[in-house]
Order: sequence, then C-alpha cells, then structure tokens
Amino acid sequence: MRERQATQQGRRAREFEAFVAGAAGRLLHAATLLTGERPGADPRARALLTGALAATYASWDRLRGEDPYDRTRTALVVRFARGAWRRPRGRGGLLDRLSPQERLVLVLRLYEGVAEEQTAALLGLPVERVRALSARAVAAVLRPPRGPATAAAQPPVPPTALGKAAPS
Repeated sequence: MRERQATQQGRRAREFEAFVAGAAGRLLHAATLLTGERPGADPRARALLTGALAATYASWDRLRGEDPYDRTRTALVVRFARGAWRRPRGRGGLLDRLSPQERLVLVLRLYEGVAEEQTAALLGLPVERVRALSARAVAAVLRPPRGPATAAAQPPVPPTALGKAAPS
C-alpha cells in the first residue's frame, strides 16, 4: 500500500514539475503585469504565483481533465483581486495608470487571450462591463501621459493670442 502511494506521489510530483517548467514563465509574466512591478524585481508577483501554484498542486489529483493552466490562472487572478485594493500600485510601469480591475481585464483579454464571456464569468461581471473596462484600459495605455513632456511638445502661444501687441 505504501509503495503504491509513493509511486502515485512520485508521478504526481513529476507531472506537476513538468507543468511548472512549461507554464511558470508565462504565468510569472502575467503576475508581473498584474502587480505592476518590474521584471526581475517582482516579489509580489512571485508571491502571487507561488500561492496560485500551491493551490493548483493541492488540487492536482482532482483536476480530472481540467486544464491546470486555466486553474492556476484563475487562482492567480482571484488572489490578485482579493489583495489588490490594499496593496500599493507599481512604480512607473505602463499599466500603473490603470485600476486593478482594468489591469485584470487587460491582462486576461490581451495577454492571456481569454474571451470576454470567460473573463466576465471569472471576474463575476457582466460582459458589457468587461467590454467597457477593456476599452477604457486600452485607451489609457495608448494615450500618452499628461505632464511636462506633453506641454513641452506643444508649440508656443503667439503673443497676439495672449492679448499683447506683436513687436514691430
């Protein structure tokens, strides 16, 4: 009996290790996008991924044909969503201007390629809300940030427009 359990546990560990070897890089990148940290300096993303992988490993024998990548991505998204409101935003990343919900939708829709309906079901939102969040997030990412750089790029205002006479 113990020999059989040891064989099953060894098989389970090898299967999980193979899964992690193939999927961990992409999942870590998704977690890094969610947290807004820089690649390589991403302790929150690594902690999120570790928790999601631990949850997947705990339910590995009960997957029964379910995709372990989907299960891990779901655990990653849920862990991020639960803790996002009490965590500070990232530092200077492209997705920093987005709310955690917008970031979730953007990463799921554009990076992971999850359909609107599946994203809505995963986040517990109506499809229309997911569509609106996605459009707003894409617009925010594509729009340049406002600040001194955009003011310097604009041409100077001519003196006549300010009500002063032009020099003769």
